[in-house]
Amino acid sequence: MAVTTPVCDFGWRAPDFSLPGVDGTLWTLADVAGPRGTLIMFLCNHCPYVKAVLEPLVGDVATLKALGIGAAAIMSNDAVAYPEDGFDAMKRVAAEQRFGFPYLYDETQAVARAWDAVCTPDFFGFDSGLGLQYRGRFDASGRQALPGARRELLEAMTRVAATGHGPAEQIPSMGCSIKWKPDR
Repeated sequence: MAVTTPVCDFGWRAPDFSLPGVDGTLWTLADVAGPRGTLIMFLCNHCPYVKAVLEPLVGDVATLKALGIGAAAIMSNDAVAYPEDGFDAMKRVAAEQRFGFPYLYDETQAVARAWDAVCTPDFFGFDSGLGLQYRGRFDASGRQALPGARRELLEAMTRVAATGHGPAEQIPSMGCSIKWKPDR
């Protein structure tokens, strides 16, 4: 089921985390933070909304890294119910897509809950002080890539890197709901 994210709560402070990455490293928010901002992305392997933007997203994150924006992706889905989102599959996808950022596993879903993540993809763009400046979509693509679409995430985070502020107008991200474990 497709869901949309809430509007940006400017200045909201990012809760810390400590999560295992597919590279075998335990990552914290401080580890991934960049000197000019930070992008945290809730992604998964099976969602068609993620698949539609994954290749250009990897390129855009590399561009942002050169501007001083740190980044990480977090997978919070129930991997028992959705084995294609399991840790081994995460490793495969990160290698195939050549992720230039940590891909982290939120097995307990505690981070997704603390962040109020609602879907994949769900983008959180922060300034250098980890105040929220962007909670919008990648671009106008839905379940299929929209060639030539304006890269809203790239534009917003480029602006954050330059000015410390995200755009006042943001269109919420839409994607597959986070697949919560039955105890949720």
